[in-house]
Formats: sequence, structure tokens, C-alpha cells
Amino acid sequence: MKLIRFGEQGKEKIGVQIDGINYDTSAFGGDYNESFFENDGLASLEEFVKANSGKLIPIADTERIGAPFARPSKIVCIGLNYKDHAEETGASIPAEPIIFMKSTTSLSGPYDKVMIPRDSVKTDWEVEFGIVIGKKASYVDESDGLDYIAGYVLHNDVSEREYQLERGGTWDKGKGCDTFAPMGPYLATKDEIKDINNVNIWLKVNGQMYQNGSTKNLIFSVPFIVSYVSQFMTLLPGDVISTGTPAGVGLGFNPPIYLKAGDIIELGADGLGESRQEVIAYSRH
Repeated sequence: MKLIRFGEQGKEKIGVQIDGINYDTSAFGGDYNESFFENDGLASLEEFVKANSGKLIPIADTERIGAPFARPSKIVCIGLNYKDHAEETGASIPAEPIIFMKSTTSLSGPYDKVMIPRDSVKTDWEVEFGIVIGKKASYVDESDGLDYIAGYVLHNDVSEREYQLERGGTWDKGKGCDTFAPMGPYLATKDEIKDINNVNIWLKVNGQMYQNGSTKNLIFSVPFIVSYVSQFMTLLPGDVISTGTPAGVGLGFNPPIYLKAGDIIELGADGLGESRQEVIAYSRH
């Protein structure tokens, strides 16, 4: 299945995408949140969709598409997980996964605007393959890693490089600004992705291709990442782990290329759809 949410930000309703058409499933009740995933909501939703085949109401094209799940308890990210990206930023290949966090308030919809933070001059892009956790995970064995996954999601890990690298402390400063985690357009359940080790991901800015990679080049695999992160924190249903970005970020160019108001970011991944964000200047909101 492909899960979507639609409507005004903070008041989204739930839906599904079938054959490229978005349908309203709000009659199912609830939201795509921790309780939904924890209580076998995917199986119940699948039964609901089958029982209402031909009866579901299509969603108007004018409706806003939100993030495909409610705000999770955590957005965990893996840094420098593609060899070519580590090399382009001048970093060493990590011996173990680098973990950092994005604030949950950075979560936004796949077509929402990306707002450059106040006084920022180094806002950058990163297309990533995201994991959505399906059940509580603590000290998971790598061999069981896939069993704890509900599905996958396209993620633009927007990053402010000055805040991340020049302001001291952890990377989190440059990762959690408002609008810095556009996700979607949908959550694809595990059965939708035939080979998680060979998913092409790409990103364009103003029509120019900057990133064109594949999960076959991940340094640390998806099941290993789930296992590894679960050694340091309990993962809850609905949590997101973003698996890293391939080469082609703005920071990697000489001189670097950074986002400015009016830029258009487009990104996509096999089986995870495409998203588009317009970049806007900071404004109080």
C-alpha cells in the first residue's frame, strides 16, 4: 500500500494512493501515528481498503498533501553513509554509523515550501531513502532488522551547513530548522519496494540534476542501520530513520552552491514517488 495524508497542516486526514490516484480513507478513523503502527494498523487498513473497493472517494487535486504520517517521536539520521558523499565533503569513511537527530518540528509535506532560516547563507539539499519503523525496537539483531520496518519514504534532509559545521557542538543545529524535513508524497509499505538494496534516488535544483545515486552504494545496509540505532535508543512505531545521502550536495562543489529564495527542488526515488519544494526567504510564522 501507499499511505498519504492530506489537508491543512496540522489537520490532515488519512488516505491511500492506488494506481496513482489519491483516495480518502478518513472513515477508517484515527491517524497514521504511533498507535496506528503499534496496533497492526497496516493490516486493518488493507482490509478496509479491500472492503471498500470501488467506493473510496478520490481526493481533489487541489488538496494539499502532507507528510504521510503524523509527527513521529523521533527523526533519526545517518551521516556520511555513501562513500562518494563522504569523499566530496572531505570526511573520512566512518567505521560505524554516524547518528544525528532532526527535530520533529522540521517535518513538512512533500510539496510544502522550504524556508531558509533567518540570516542563513548556507542552506543545502540532501535526497535520502527513509525507513519508517513499524514496531517497538530495542537491541534488534541485524538478521531481524527488516521485521521492524513498516515501510519507506522519500526525504529531503535539508541542511544549514554553517549551523551544522561551523557553530560548534553536534550536527543537529543545522538539521532541525522549520520545514527542513519534507517527506512523502507517500509511505510505501515494504512489499512496494522489490529490492531495498537497489533503489535509485535523485535530486534536481532548478531543473539541473545534482544527485543521482542508489542504495546499492550504502556503506551500512538498511537492516544493519535498524539494528545499530536500536542499540542506543528505543525506536517506537512511526519513528523515521533517514539513511544518508549520495554525492552531489551543494557543500561538495568548489565553490559550494547553496539554496536561495525562488529555487525549485525536485527529488525522487524508485517506488517512493517524487516531491517538489519551492525555496522561500525567512519570514516569521
